[in-house]
Amino acid sequence: MRAYAVVLAVLALLLGALALPGTAYADLQHPRQNFLRGSVSGLFLHWGERTAPQHTSCSGWEKDVTAGGWSPDYWVKEAGKLHAQYLVLASFHSRLGYARPWPSKIPGSCHTQRDFLGELITAAKAKGLKVILYMTDDPQWHNDGGHEWLDSDGYSRYKGRNVDLTTRDGFGEFSYDNFFEVMDRYPELGGFWIDNDNDYWLDHHLYEQIYRLRPQYTLSNNNEDMPVMDMISNEQKTGMSPSYDYPQATYTAAPRLTEADFKLPSSGAWWYDGSDPAVDRKLTLGRLITNAGSSIKALMAETAQVNGRFPAKQEAFNEFADGYLDGIWESLRGTAGGGYLHGGLAPGFWNDGAHGVTTLSTTDPNRHYVHVLTPPSTSTLRLRDNGYRVAEVTNLRTGARIPFTQSGGSLTVSGLGNWDPYDTVFKVTTAGRQGILPATSYTMSAGAAARGHPASAAADGDYLTYWDNDRTLPVSLTCDLGANRSVRYLGINQREDSVSYARSDTEQSARIKEYRVYASKDGTHWGSPVKTGTLPSHRAVSFIDLPAATTTRYVRLEVRSTYAAASDTTRYRRLRLDETWVGTRYAATVPGGGR
Repeated sequence: MRAYAVVLAVLALLLGALALPGTAYADLQHPRQNFLRGSVSGLFLHWGERTAPQHTSCSGWEKDVTAGGWSPDYWVKEAGKLHAQYLVLASFHSRLGYARPWPSKIPGSCHTQRDFLGELITAAKAKGLKVILYMTDDPQWHNDGGHEWLDSDGYSRYKGRNVDLTTRDGFGEFSYDNFFEVMDRYPELGGFWIDNDNDYWLDHHLYEQIYRLRPQYTLSNNNEDMPVMDMISNEQKTGMSPSYDYPQATYTAAPRLTEADFKLPSSGAWWYDGSDPAVDRKLTLGRLITNAGSSIKALMAETAQVNGRFPAKQEAFNEFADGYLDGIWESLRGTAGGGYLHGGLAPGFWNDGAHGVTTLSTTDPNRHYVHVLTPPSTSTLRLRDNGYRVAEVTNLRTGARIPFTQSGGSLTVSGLGNWDPYDTVFKVTTAGRQGILPATSYTMSAGAAARGHPASAAADGDYLTYWDNDRTLPVSLTCDLGANRSVRYLGINQREDSVSYARSDTEQSARIKEYRVYASKDGTHWGSPVKTGTLPSHRAVSFIDLPAATTTRYVRLEVRSTYAAASDTTRYRRLRLDETWVGTRYAATVPGGGR
């Protein structure tokens, strides 16, 4: 045992010496992320010694797990019912006894003789799923529940010196060793889901070593948007309206990988506490679908019992979800969120109290889906068409053609009824976009711009670039069309790097509030604004319609204010635009469409 520890220590030192201290950023986009980018959701499994009824004996817990009939195939099957593509196993968790469900050679906390993790990886791979392992940085719960879960003496003997696992540095070293053991044992693991951070890991360049030793692994982090990670996960946000619209609480802009993790049980802990609470079907499906409509991965937590099975109400939900999602699956898998960097119809708050999201195919830009999660109070649904010429609208589940009209920049679907209680989905077939000037035909300038983020970045077709106002308000963005043209509307994609409502005094929306639009034929004389107004603090594409008689060479958008208050020092007066465009006319229905 001591010899193994020495070898491990030498290997860590060598790898640490090879690490580049300046390496602090993962690739924004990398082939190792493909399976996550192609995923809709994952199944989050909190399971360990403190799963009810609590075990204080590691061997006793393992015995009861096995005697209860634990099978990796059950978890994989239940994930399949949820139409998930990956599983996150959270057993090395600070509140669950720091249990390691594999035969570890490193003393310090519970580890099993049976290789539960290895069995799960094998079973998931057989069904095309991946397993990601949760790792914690936090020793503060070492004696939670009146029992000491960490064995400092055992780990100290293993290391040949005193190490206190109840300190952050000591626990950081212990968990650091476990990262390397897991990498050595499980080359087919999908990666690590890391709950925050530890200075010991940073000082020893842990993440750089993971990417070097296991370049196919992905790294996800809980709540902290750390650039070294492939993905940030946002833990169960609440307070939005509608309550299911989880993306309102996210603050990381695509194409950064983002994930939203939330509990399916309506009450209780993240792990099984002996209860069987209900699962709110509308809330859960709404969260899943609005996440998909924003290109956010949904990590759905269910509470596995000691034998691995889920309580009856969660099993019942899984059975329901299996058939329900089958009927609309093409609108979720292989799609991107509509109204963002990939284009698509406008999501969000529609007419007469309606709300929902849109998705579009990642392989066919003319295949769109409208998800009506909250129906309108009338039989009509109306949403912005974003310049797409609509050819056909059908009910995705039934295939029935739905009558529609298209004018004034909006798609109107009429004669509706029999709304699905969770998600009515319309498939919208289009024939390209119409009336939008190509960015190469005009130039942009701004009254202010931060270094590296010029006005031109707001109309270059590249969502990796953006215009930044350098915290200047009021501020203007001016478009020179090169010649007099008819201008009907402006389209704006603001950078989604803030929440879309004020969650607190220090977490607010950095989006446009009050604006004015001016027109000029010579770029010198502007006169009175042709349009003034207020944009709502909503995610995704926004539109400003101009009077029909607006013919001009220069169009100036003047932003008077944004939503963030001075109490939010990070976002106050900050404005960032990913892309803007000029619509010279509204799209018209494809001949023969609408019937």
